Amino acid sequence: MNEEDALKLLEEHRRSIDNIDAALIYMLAERFKQTQEVGRLKAKAGLEPADPAREARQIARLRDLAGSAALDPDFAEKFLSFIIREVIQHHAHIAQIHQEET
Repeated sequence: MNEEDALKLLEEHRRSIDNIDAALIYMLAERFKQTQEVGRLKAKAGLEPADPAREARQIARLRDLAGSAALDPDFAEKFLSFIIREVIQHHAHIAQIHQEET
């Protein structure tokens, strides 16, 4: 393969990666919209921001999905754990605001 052909293929792969990155951002935004609603419901019901049992189930589920998708399950767990920490922080903030309003 010559350099010109390699550069064309490289550009195709990069366009695909850029599209996937954009899709990931929009999917994460939608996920966080849903978790914000969950946080509001938890705050109104007086539930804790964190749900360790649910988190454990989700991590196990994502590890299984990662394995079937040929993605490193450890990476998938780290990724989900990061998201879960962010969600819990959001839920705690929502709960604090709810307490201040009532």
